[in-house]
Amino acid sequence: MAKILHIITRLDRGGSAENTLLTCLGLAEKYELVLVHGLSLESHMTDWEKQSVDSRIKEAMERGVNVIPVPSLVRRISPFRDLQALFYLWRLMIREKPDMVHTHTSKAGILGRWAAWLARVPIVVHTAHGHIFYGHFGPLASRFFVLLERFMALITDRLIALTVGERNDYLKSSVSRTEKIVTIHSGVEIDDYLSARVNVEEKRESLGISTRGLVVGTVGWLLPIKGPMHLLNAMESVWQDYPEATLVFVGKGDLEKELRAKALQMGVSDRVKFLGWRDDIPELMQILDVFVLPSLNEGMGRVLAEAMAAGKPVIASHVGGIPDLVKPGQNGFLVEPGDLTGLSRAITRLLSDKKIRDEMGRKGREMCQDFSVEKMIEKIDVLYASLFKERSNC
Repeated sequence: MAKILHIITRLDRGGSAENTLLTCLGLAEKYELVLVHGLSLESHMTDWEKQSVDSRIKEAMERGVNVIPVPSLVRRISPFRDLQALFYLWRLMIREKPDMVHTHTSKAGILGRWAAWLARVPIVVHTAHGHIFYGHFGPLASRFFVLLERFMALITDRLIALTVGERNDYLKSSVSRTEKIVTIHSGVEIDDYLSARVNVEEKRESLGISTRGLVVGTVGWLLPIKGPMHLLNAMESVWQDYPEATLVFVGKGDLEKELRAKALQMGVSDRVKFLGWRDDIPELMQILDVFVLPSLNEGMGRVLAEAMAAGKPVIASHVGGIPDLVKPGQNGFLVEPGDLTGLSRAITRLLSDKKIRDEMGRKGREMCQDFSVEKMIEKIDVLYASLFKERSNC
């Protein structure tokens, strides 16, 4: 069995952590796997969220994955802790002698790949789970990260892009050569959404959501890059035509307090629901009439595949890898990031026509099959096998 060491800063409810855990779970019987992760303190998880993540970690360990927490591996820039983490990862690789290191997300990608280079690990793979070349920082900082990623690519055998759009961004930014970049969509457990059955009226009543009006919702981190404030502002126009419509935020983050204050200022607190992270998202998807992802940058937007599997029409920003999932006029609409007018018009268009909502929902269910966990695992396994074959032929 070849030994593969995975590294990620945070194991939380985010898509990158879920993708990494699903990869380890799916390949645990074929490879000897080591999963190194930080303590995820920056995620500020609730007890339920921590229990949910711990359950996944326990499942991975039961399948034979060696899970190693590293306190110094943090998401934020911390020179002292970063040096500690780099030294620890280097020593760990010297001891474990992995045949491959696969890093996940930007910070773990930098420290993990440096450690792998110092430890002379034969093969290095990196998945950014959405680059930070734009949307996250100002022009100078963004430029710096592009240059840093170009340099890191020199000691990387393969870069995994989650979508064609992300792959094209790598090429446009001259991060690496075409042959070193492979596109593998992030896998989603779509069966949970395809099979979900719920009494919509009862579910809405249990959440304090009116059963009279239509429901617009989103799922994800309440952070500026995800654009939740744009969605709330765009709903101001929507409520002029649909005053009984409800806006639902599922997730949490630094903007929650500001979003609540804005809703209060707008006089719509009774029409906006903040549900936090929950374990019944497949059921929650069923109570929505329209799903919206207004991100300013997005590697893939795997939650869109979940909404599609739930049979919901989707509206999302024309940014990053989202166009891989959303085909305008087929399963939803694309709008420019930050375009409040375009966003409100798209939402109003779908709320006004149930026939279109149903048709787009059916099309989305057909299209979501391309983003299953099984397909992701199969493609990653093929990539690993090809890299081991290349190495053996050297």
